[in-house]
Amino acid sequence: MFHGQAILPAAKSMKQFEQILSSSYEYGVFLDTHIAQLKNIYKMANQHQKKMFLHADLVHGLKNDEYAAEYLCQEIKPHGIISTRGNMILKAKQKGVIAIQRVFMLDTIALEKSYALLQKTQPDYIEVLPGVVPHMIKEVIERANIPVFAGGLIRTADDVEQALAAGATAVTTSNDHLFAHYRTDK
Repeated sequence: MFHGQAILPAAKSMKQFEQILSSSYEYGVFLDTHIAQLKNIYKMANQHQKKMFLHADLVHGLKNDEYAAEYLCQEIKPHGIISTRGNMILKAKQKGVIAIQRVFMLDTIALEKSYALLQKTQPDYIEVLPGVVPHMIKEVIERANIPVFAGGLIRTADDVEQALAAGATAVTTSNDHLFAHYRTDK
């Protein structure tokens, strides 16, 4: 588990972000945001001692290149950056920000390309999607030798438990029911 958290709650809306702020979760993920919101939401997160990862590919109004990563690292200062793009991961690592490479397990060809990218970027973590394929989570961990977050299509507590049993460090999900199920302050 990631610092004691089985779940990394992912906020797709301000309502979900507010739920994270009022919870015992220390870590969370921002998914769908707008560049104009970033400074304010990170200010709120910091006031509540929340360490929020930012999915840089889903920031509206921001190009996904190394300049965007530099801006995010220097001005917004997220706890970590999640991206499918190697240049974003490399810049985050250079700036001392936790780098999470998002990998889609679509088919063998896509997975092989992802392994090659992972060798180049050497992220701190990998987020594999979909996260409901336990035997593939095991393979990615063994082959890449990098800790894995499981995300995508995680709908039940059983999905979470299977991903964790397969070796995932944590599970990212925007499912409100799972947020509540795994909260430590119940």
